Amino acid sequence: MPHVLVEYSSNLEEAIDVGGLCERLRLAAAAIDEIPMAGVRVRAYRADHHAIADGTDGHGFVDISVRLRGGRPDAVKDKIAKQLFTAAREFINPYMSGHSLALSLEVRDIDPGLSPKTGTIRDHLKGDK
Repeated sequence: MPHVLVEYSSNLEEAIDVGGLCERLRLAAAAIDEIPMAGVRVRAYRADHHAIADGTDGHGFVDISVRLRGGRPDAVKDKIAKQLFTAAREFINPYMSGHSLALSLEVRDIDPGLSPKTGTIRDHLKGDK
């Protein structure tokens, strides 16, 4: 873990490199000692239908949800939230500085008892696992 889900308004499709944002978030998450690299998943979804603030077409949003397996101390969750939010903000800032955009991030715990996992990614990693 974590699973990082990026939801963004469709009017940002041409304005922001969403694939680049996903990669920036992946790198930021993998750089945090308390996160196993093999568990990092970043994906993005465009919201084709949205209504923002006063309804003006120029408003946009990027909402990031970070799902973590439960049990991490609050200090670790705070560190993860701050580092990922900083990475996203730095990436989006060139666009945000001249356009109407809301950027948000939320960290959520996943109950490990209700979330079975299996996989072979660690078997295929090169270097540190």
